[in-house]
Amino acid sequence: MIRPLMATLTSWIVASHVSAVEIKEESVSHAGVRFRVVRLEHASLQLVWKDDKGTPYRTFDKVQAACGARGRKVKFIMNAGIFEPGGVPSGLYVEAGREWLPLNKRKGEGNFYLHPGGVFSWSIGSAAPSFIRMTTMDEALPPLPSKDCMAIQAGPMLLIDGKRHSAFKEGSTNRLHRNGVGIDGNGKVVFAITSPGQTVNFWDFAGLFLKLGCGRALFLDGDISQMEVNPTAPTESNMFGAMFVVAE
Repeated sequence: MIRPLMATLTSWIVASHVSAVEIKEESVSHAGVRFRVVRLEHASLQLVWKDDKGTPYRTFDKVQAACGARGRKVKFIMNAGIFEPGGVPSGLYVEAGREWLPLNKRKGEGNFYLHPGGVFSWSIGSAAPSFIRMTTMDEALPPLPSKDCMAIQAGPMLLIDGKRHSAFKEGSTNRLHRNGVGIDGNGKVVFAITSPGQTVNFWDFAGLFLKLGCGRALFLDGDISQMEVNPTAPTESNMFGAMFVVAE
């Protein structure tokens, strides 16, 4: 059930105090392709979609301005998946414990509907319990904590328990700019995006996450994807739906 979009949706800005955030970006090569990679602690990671007036942020600079108005500085920001017209996330969307959009079980065309997709969920805040999951749509979605929980549905899964999605083909010519997220063996969130001018097929993109020590990984989006690390000025971006953010 979709809850009414009436309450303030900026709880992500004040839900937890994150100080002295250090974001390090790695340059990683795999299968002849260069990638930008960031590893994060899940407790510092926020998920955003709309402002306190119920208007989708859509762009990086608007999120930066909202943080700045509250004395916070964006240290990391990336688009969080495929969306519908108007910037509406295509599936499940949970922000700070509130389910704003339900799980999408429909059939359709495109990457989002390439079965199985998945749900990435975690808890925020320095005092949050250890909670981070990536669940395929073939599995029963576990109960999500009612407090401080974030969740986003995306697809397809890139890795499922250390194995590539069965639909991926080695040597595929379907190469694009892509971004995705995984969970490594140390329990860190791993974000990856192709470097400017680079393209990758799904087989090799999944292989990158294997190389980075992930057992599960999820595709986010394609050609329009962007990631900013430690920006020093407002960042122009493409228009998105939900976005991942770390702000101190």
